[in-house]
Amino acid sequence: MKKNISLKELISNRHYKINEMTVKTFHFNPLQVNTYVLHDETKQAIIIDPGNFESWEDEQLKEYIEQQQLSVQFVVNTHPHVDHICGNKWCAEQLHCPIYIHEKALKIYNQAAGYGYVMGMDVENSPKPSKLLQDGDVLSFGQQHLQVLYTPGHADGSICLYDAANHMVFVGDVLFYGTVGRTDFPTGSLPLLVNSINEKLWALPDETTVFCGHAINTTIGHEKLYNSFI
Repeated sequence: MKKNISLKELISNRHYKINEMTVKTFHFNPLQVNTYVLHDETKQAIIIDPGNFESWEDEQLKEYIEQQQLSVQFVVNTHPHVDHICGNKWCAEQLHCPIYIHEKALKIYNQAAGYGYVMGMDVENSPKPSKLLQDGDVLSFGQQHLQVLYTPGHADGSICLYDAANHMVFVGDVLFYGTVGRTDFPTGSLPLLVNSINEKLWALPDETTVFCGHAINTTIGHEKLYNSFI
């Protein structure tokens, strides 16, 4: 049975369980990216948008994984902006897990060091991805399944990850509480972003929990009613 979670609970919790999925949120790097660790009772886990940048952030992530006795199956980047991928190299080297990203994100992904320099973040380029994702792909770990939704507009290669069974979607920087992602970066487009939200996210049930790439979480129903950008 689905647990009903109020909006107040959604924006205040950093570690909670929805049905069979446990979601742990870390706020990493100077841009405060939401890095998500998902796992279930099998102890298989994935990491969405590893933003760990400082050594103490690496340790925080490592400590949680070890305490929970997790086996990280793969890393997924919702889009190729440097603040969402700067922990890829650490994850690949320390956790020995593959990196997944959408095929259209590679142009920006491969220039992470240059974009990091512009943003004041000294980072190395990320490892070569092990899997290039496409719209409609299903990613599985433990007893969980996430569907890839291609949602360009914030950047080429932006995706959302939808978990129908647990009524949740991880949206990167596509949608936020009361607003949407920036479109003034290279490959950004406001009309394309609005179209992605209308076609892909508004088609989800209103009770779907929206896990954003920064700041607080929300729900599809709340954003349909109150998001003035759409």
